[in-house]
Amino acid sequence: MLYLVGSAAPPVRDLGTLITRLQHAGWSVCLFVTPTAATWIDVQALTTHTGFPVRDGGRREDSPDLPDPDLVLACPATFNTINKWASGVSDNSALGLLNETFGLEVGTYVMPYAKSTLAAHPVFANSLTKLGEWGVEVLPNELVRPAEKTEPFLWDRLIDLLP
Repeated sequence: MLYLVGSAAPPVRDLGTLITRLQHAGWSVCLFVTPTAATWIDVQALTTHTGFPVRDGGRREDSPDLPDPDLVLACPATFNTINKWASGVSDNSALGLLNETFGLEVGTYVMPYAKSTLAAHPVFANSLTKLGEWGVEVLPNELVRPAEKTEPFLWDRLIDLLP
């Protein structure tokens, strides 16, 4: 079971492709997204695709329990999400899950997706360093970015780095 946590960066619009590739690699996927990312995707289609409700806000009392994760992947993880996570902020369900990963004691990966002007901010580098020191596997920024905007995201680069 892989918990996929997406925030509002361009690759979130193509999570269906990533989920299909993860499923072909043998993973069942539960999707958590930030509130802004939820407005960028088709929540119902991705619920159907994964077979699990997309968690895009606070948990409701009637929300079904999800299977425990074997791996957590934050992808794409924006400048905002990474800095909040490293600071322990849990102002949405996606960040709440990321903060719980330390107690879940499962493999956790983050694929940052921040444009160069934001990635240059000193706090961003510090946040990534903290997460890495705390056991999160930090992948290269914009790992899946294609050479041209019209080309598809390079999801195989990401999948090749997962266990």
